[in-house]
This record gives sequence, structure tokens and C-alpha cells, in this order.
Amino acid sequence: MQLTLLKCKLHRACVTHSELDYEGSCAIDKDLLDLAGIHPYEQIQIYNVANGERFTTYAIEAARGSRIISVNGAAAHKASPGDRIIICAYATLDQQEVASFKPTLVYCDEHNFVTGTSDQIATQVA
Repeated sequence: MQLTLLKCKLHRACVTHSELDYEGSCAIDKDLLDLAGIHPYEQIQIYNVANGERFTTYAIEAARGSRIISVNGAAAHKASPGDRIIICAYATLDQQEVASFKPTLVYCDEHNFVTGTSDQIATQVA
């Protein structure tokens, strides 16, 4: 059996640009891509904390160290500069891989500086 699990995420990154006329995708600072383990042209899911939009696109590189998160093309209708978003990538694993798998979780501030990393999400309690 194959299972799809969260591979990595950039949690609460801040949209810096929204470019309707740019070729579709999401440009992400190369440093953030590397840290999270997201590859250029990899499919990503974006969850907009500001407006509840959820959409699929692919990642492209923005300049290393730029802190750019640019939502481009048709997706630009779904996110505006200043919106906080969660960018996720998923992986399909077999059951043997699942037991030892740990995601890469990268937490960002409002300027897309990394505030922390983890490989697990705390158990939610009431």
C-alpha cells in the first residue's frame, strides 16, 4: 500500500509579490527551497491563512537570500502581498518507509526569515 504524507512545509510564509502576468507558479527564495527540501518545478499546495484559499501550483526559484514568495499567473488571484500562507509538498511512501519518515517543517516570520525548524507537529489537545 502507498500512503501520501506531508514531505515538507514552509509555515506562515508571507507573500511578497503577486504577479498576474508572470508565467504561472510560485517563486520561492532558493534558501527556503533548499531548507524545506522543495525542488524547482515540484508540485506544491498553498493554503492562504488570510482568505482560506487552497490551490495547487509548482515551485520555481527566486533569488537566493531575497526572501521572495511570489504567487504568479492565475494563482495571483488567490493571494496578495502580505498574506500569510502555508506551502506544502507531499510524498508517496510505502508502508515500510512510513515508520521512519519525518517531515521537514520550516517556520517563517512576516519577513520570511526562518524562526525555527522541526520534524514533528505537537499533539493537539483541547
